Amino acid sequence: MLSFKNSLAVLKRTNALLEGHFILSSGLHSSKYIQCAKLLSYPYLSNKICYSLSKKIKRNFKNIDTILSPAMGGIIIGYEIGKLLKKESIFCERVKKKFQLRRGFNIRKNSKVLIVEDVITTGKSSLECAKLIKKAKGKLVGFACIIDRSNKKQIKIKKKIISQIKLNVPTYNKSNIPKFLKKIPITKPGSRFIK
Repeated sequence: MLSFKNSLAVLKRTNALLEGHFILSSGLHSSKYIQCAKLLSYPYLSNKICYSLSKKIKRNFKNIDTILSPAMGGIIIGYEIGKLLKKESIFCERVKKKFQLRRGFNIRKNSKVLIVEDVITTGKSSLECAKLIKKAKGKLVGFACIIDRSNKKQIKIKKKIISQIKLNVPTYNKSNIPKFLKKIPITKPGSRFIK
């Protein structure tokens, strides 16, 4: 199993841990952003993180039929975890701002579904995925991600989140951005903002 320190070293080595002023997909502001696409662009390095996360998932969830991930960020990690656990891996994507299953993907009735993401901050995308599982009469097993940067104040998920790295990075609403952060130009790196 890869330690927190070694996992963080891989993030830094792949330039996945960015500093600046970011608006996250959740709409919150932060001085740090984890660009998991950079991490996953080095499969020989990210493989260690995915393998370690898959071991944690196996320990915490005994029965999984399907991995469901939100596009864009969750697709590769969902695929990798599906490959390591030998499970079907599907993804949902936004159509008119709402997640839908497309491309012939479906969730079978009573199937046990694990939601896998790259990063969880508020859990908004994960909970949108959970609605698709409920609508299909599947069973939500739980949530897993590479990076859990949630905090008790902002997280909307009530279940335990299994992650490879738990980061405590402050996030701010538009109304309480600190002075030091206001001085830095804003970047919107997430895919939710793409039109």
